[in-house]
Amino acid sequence: MNGSPEHVPPGVSVRPAERRDVAVIMGFIRELAEYERLTHEVVADEDALERCLFGERPVVEAIIAEHENTAVGFALFFPTFSTFLGRPGLYLEDIYVRPEMRGKGFGRLLFDHVARLAVRRGCGRLEWAVLDWNEPAIRFYERLGARAMDDWTTYRLTGDSLSVFNETSKGES
Repeated sequence: MNGSPEHVPPGVSVRPAERRDVAVIMGFIRELAEYERLTHEVVADEDALERCLFGERPVVEAIIAEHENTAVGFALFFPTFSTFLGRPGLYLEDIYVRPEMRGKGFGRLLFDHVARLAVRRGCGRLEWAVLDWNEPAIRFYERLGARAMDDWTTYRLTGDSLSVFNETSKGES
């Protein structure tokens, strides 16, 4: 399998995630966190994930890659917006393929699916982050024609810092 959507062999598919996939997706998230050496940051649970994917107001989407009806990977993404482009975008939060299935085109299949969704939805960009030490992922993305945005630095407020900021800025809004 080369991962090209027009050359998908029998028994391989990519489909939108369903409620029944929440436990599988949570398992993939834990596996990804272990690979990225970030298990200490995983506080999500299946209930929270289900609400975000399938609740009254879903904020993320996920797709599942399957081989012979067994989930082997997933991608999770959500909408963004570019004021400069005046168009929506998609942010690819996670893409993960089980180690024993890597190098078989599943990552490309997942990526292609999200990229095609972005085009169909009129998005002006598809963005994601990659850890600077993850050479296999960097090579994969560069082969696709992606380029690193070295002139931008990501900042983040999370956990206690976000709560403290919220408390100290209440009177300023």
